[in-house]
Amino acid sequence: MLRVAVVGSGPSGCYTAQSLVQQDSEVRVDVLDRLPCPYGLVRYGVAPDHEKIKSLQNNLRTVLEHDRIRFLGGVQAGPGGVPVDRLRKLYHAVVYCVGAATDRRLGIPGEDLPGSWSATQFVAWYSAHPDAVDGQFLRDARSAVVIGVGNVAVDVTRMLARGLAELSPTDMPQAALTALAASRVTEIHMVGRRGPSQARFTTKELRELGTLPETEVTVDPSELAPDPGYADPSALPAPQRRNVEALRGWAEAPPRGTPRRIRLRFFLRPVELLAEQGHVGAVRFERTTPDGHGGVTGTGLYEDIEAQLVLRSVGYRGVPLEGLPFDASTGTVPNLAGRVLREGVVTPGEYVAGWIKRGPTGVIGTNRPCAKETATSLLEDAHLLEQRTIPGDPLTALRAEGTDPVEWQGWQSIEQAEAELGASLGRGVVKLPDWQSLLDAAHHNVL
Repeated sequence: MLRVAVVGSGPSGCYTAQSLVQQDSEVRVDVLDRLPCPYGLVRYGVAPDHEKIKSLQNNLRTVLEHDRIRFLGGVQAGPGGVPVDRLRKLYHAVVYCVGAATDRRLGIPGEDLPGSWSATQFVAWYSAHPDAVDGQFLRDARSAVVIGVGNVAVDVTRMLARGLAELSPTDMPQAALTALAASRVTEIHMVGRRGPSQARFTTKELRELGTLPETEVTVDPSELAPDPGYADPSALPAPQRRNVEALRGWAEAPPRGTPRRIRLRFFLRPVELLAEQGHVGAVRFERTTPDGHGGVTGTGLYEDIEAQLVLRSVGYRGVPLEGLPFDASTGTVPNLAGRVLREGVVTPGEYVAGWIKRGPTGVIGTNRPCAKETATSLLEDAHLLEQRTIPGDPLTALRAEGTDPVEWQGWQSIEQAEAELGASLGRGVVKLPDWQSLLDAAHHNVL
């Protein structure tokens, strides 16, 4: 009987565990997460007003309730927790599904000014991630610039434009709800360095911006025109064509004079964040133009856009894990079909899946085939892995060594506490926003 540790309980971790138990009738899987709550970015990355996507938690719940899968929350793998080499001794195999834990940087002057944040930090705050900081994001902000044109950029733009009535039914933590409801931001600029046919957002997400109450979306036709696909959208692939068509509709619509305005900007590359009294006050952009090879080149023309809040949304990046090889150029662990490679040689017993395996690409569903490939590789190695001796049930050893995991009953207790908190506030479920309240609920409010 193989015992496997899957590190990370987001979609890639859950799908890996599911694939393992589906392909092998005896394997037992412990899904470890450093947080006391499961589901990874489905809980802490999907926007709170996207209930349909968040409902994917129900599918992941079914996986984690399988009788041969065990959730162990609050278990840190690596420094400050269970060392990687110790995990290797407790389990026949370890699969790392730890995602891409940091943001790509712009690498421009002023990037670290007060008022400049990664979009991930903003998302963590309104999603109640226990590591989040309340950075007073919206204090004194009237104008915001979101740098990037992917779905995360659309999410944070939409959150900035939402009102109390729309956000109150969500599971957003109360402090974030109060701050967003009191926001004085009326101008939101979402800016991309290339054209609309190269934007990463999906049309469904994009069009949602046009449905926000008391908010109009504006597009300057002159910023669409340089795009090679703008004159003849029919030559574009369907997703890009639909994006261009949606943007064209806004560009041709007359202004409506609403209280809030979202300005979608293109062919502008950030070159510097400008300070005003020690705080970000504007972003300087250089106008770009297509270079004929799918990229853009600078024109030497500049524009400053006022902003007291800047959210940088230019991609994620994996970080090294202690004890594992790491390719700094790709932000991934070198692997062959999920098998970890050390100096080009397969290491039986160590595996990766998800973004740490392939980079931050694809949508949630992309993790299914990725996880299946890794699970298949692991089970093909079973004849080697079964030769290793492990000390019985790893949970017994973990507890003996001072680790106190949050098991599934503890997570259910957190869910109950969040339902009770919401009821006390006259809302639905409301997330507990900090480590102490989560752990208190897990350990002291057990069902």
